[in-house]
Amino acid sequence: MRKTTTRTLAVATALSLALGVSACAPSTSASNQRVDTIVFGKSDGGTTYVRNYNVLGPATEKAPNAELIYEPLARIDYSDGAVVKPWLADALTFDENGTTLTIDVRDDVTFSDGEPMDADDVAYSLTLPLDRPELNLAGVTYTTVEKIDDDTVEIGFDSPSFAALNQFASSSLPIVPEHIWSEQDLTTWTNPEPIGTGPFVLDAFASQQVTLEARDDYWGGEMPMTYLKILATNAETVKAQLLRGDVDWAPASWAGAEEEFVAKAPETNLYQLYATGGAYSMMYNTARAPFDDVNLRKALALSIPRSDITATLNRPGTEAGPTGLVDQIYEDWLAEDYAGVVQEVDADAARAALVASGFEVVDGALVKDGETYTPRLSFNQDFGWNAYADIMINSWKDVLGISVAPAGAPGATLYDQQKTGDFDLTIATTGGAGVYGVYSFLDSRYVEPIGEAAATNIGRWDDPETDAILAAMTEASDEDALKELGKQMQHIVVEEVPFSPLYNSYWFVDVNASNWTGWPTPEDFDAVPFPSLGPDTILTLQSLEPAE
Repeated sequence: MRKTTTRTLAVATALSLALGVSACAPSTSASNQRVDTIVFGKSDGGTTYVRNYNVLGPATEKAPNAELIYEPLARIDYSDGAVVKPWLADALTFDENGTTLTIDVRDDVTFSDGEPMDADDVAYSLTLPLDRPELNLAGVTYTTVEKIDDDTVEIGFDSPSFAALNQFASSSLPIVPEHIWSEQDLTTWTNPEPIGTGPFVLDAFASQQVTLEARDDYWGGEMPMTYLKILATNAETVKAQLLRGDVDWAPASWAGAEEEFVAKAPETNLYQLYATGGAYSMMYNTARAPFDDVNLRKALALSIPRSDITATLNRPGTEAGPTGLVDQIYEDWLAEDYAGVVQEVDADAARAALVASGFEVVDGALVKDGETYTPRLSFNQDFGWNAYADIMINSWKDVLGISVAPAGAPGATLYDQQKTGDFDLTIATTGGAGVYGVYSFLDSRYVEPIGEAAATNIGRWDDPETDAILAAMTEASDEDALKELGKQMQHIVVEEVPFSPLYNSYWFVDVNASNWTGWPTPEDFDAVPFPSLGPDTILTLQSLEPAE
């Protein structure tokens, strides 16, 4: 989920260089069809790359698609209700108390330097976030790691944790080679020559293009392509690249895609949406006044014109419900009061909540007890979110009289600000595997003081009732009990407003299938064909074959 730094200067030059290099991709036949190379136009990560494959290090600038080199123990199967399934593990099995997880390690996996992966590597990798909290990017909740034998590792939890299995599917908790990583200073090392268990190795690295080469000894089977090229591009440029066939695959949201792209070549031009189960949400810094006041949070939430935002994003009908759970995926889990609810601006209720908060608005600023507050909204300017940030800001001014300053930042900068709590209001994604996975980031165990990086709970939400419900969810092995607890969490999200869901999150997948066929569809998929989902990306690539 990390983004590399965007450099707005010389963007055109960078993109032309990237295109020039892509034109040199191996090809055959008079039609210039690529039969051994697939080209991914990365339009969501800036226009330059940094050669840093230390996937656990604290640096915010990382190399793209490292999850094709470093793999986790498990994957989340979005085609099967977001269930966690083994990947580098043969099995992950809880005891009846839910406090001990036994990991059966696959015995057929090797790192790309030829060394076998074993229980020592697994135990080392899982111990790192315990011994080095600054490397705990996955927000792990287990407390002990023990190697039992060459094929088995046991993980201990302080309390029943059946619902905490999804952390082992995180790209921020990969299995790394102990024989290499244990010799490094992991806070400063950039790992320029990455060695992992994944299907690719680094072939060439440039600031605008990275080339990965498929291994011939990958434990998961042969890859149908020899090279995967990752081009630095942007959401607008990649459209022309897809139409020309310079790019095979991209993750861009494309307004008018049906007419401008699909209709040009319906057999090969594919535009697909896959629901992530989560949402884009506004986060409040609840560790900082005035956002520790629930009525002020309600006033702001009730003043957000979500339908205007989705119209601006060309995503009509994707407004998020108040719980942060997507109806299409969690229909059976939603509390009856919240199912199908569309959040509209309620000016009267918003103003009433503002009065209840005790704040007054003086010349656009919030004033209470002699203190004056001028909020700011932080957002990712790499994604072009200025337009809908302005919609929110203008609505707060019109409905409440509050002046909120825009604070757009490049993705990498924003990510750092969010982690360290350097924001008032910000926009981030919320979601995960299962209802517990969606809400687990609200656990106070993940709260860090402002100025120190938080693994997940960037809003610094610290609420005993939330903690108690989440703890009970991790202990629940019965689905009915888990559903009831999930409804209690929905009530907290709606009534206490630790975050405000804006619009449902989708993976957008653009494909020009002129060179590669066999792509999944939203109606028939075993893996989501999104280019940065690790195991799902690997399974997608393995399903392809050169076009005839």
